[in-house]
Amino acid sequence: MALDSILFAIAASTANVQAAPPPTIDAPLPIVRVHHEASDDMTPAQPLANLPSDTWPVTDWYKQNVYDRSDNKVGEIMDVLVDHGGKNVAIMISVGGFLGIGEKTVAVPFDAVHFKKKDNSWQPIINASKDALQKAQGYKYDRNAKTWAADKAPATTGGPAR
Repeated sequence: MALDSILFAIAASTANVQAAPPPTIDAPLPIVRVHHEASDDMTPAQPLANLPSDTWPVTDWYKQNVYDRSDNKVGEIMDVLVDHGGKNVAIMISVGGFLGIGEKTVAVPFDAVHFKKKDNSWQPIINASKDALQKAQGYKYDRNAKTWAADKAPATTGGPAR
């Protein structure tokens, strides 16, 4: 799954993450550098003696509920997409449905999701309503191609799939 690739990329590139204060609603998250093409002149990997104290594991993002600015649940994080240059570009959010029926996954820009402290933990928030996300283009994960592709089904306003 893409999560395994992201976890490996973050672990392999932790040395490139710049120190930054914990994310807040006003501060963007750090960009993780990922290099995919191997070559004979690759720099030898240097194991880290210590991990930066201000990093967040991707596992803290995966399956986390996402809320709107009024504290209403709008969806759940399904994936984080990173480009070949290491830039975090999109967050895939599952929205709508009931017991998996009528649910779809939409993409939002990475910087559209912010965090606010609630009950002594960080809560992902987005400035979008559940209805607006349910009307957005849906995406399906293709396990063979290991990529997200636009869903051919028309956007819905929620409710059961036909």
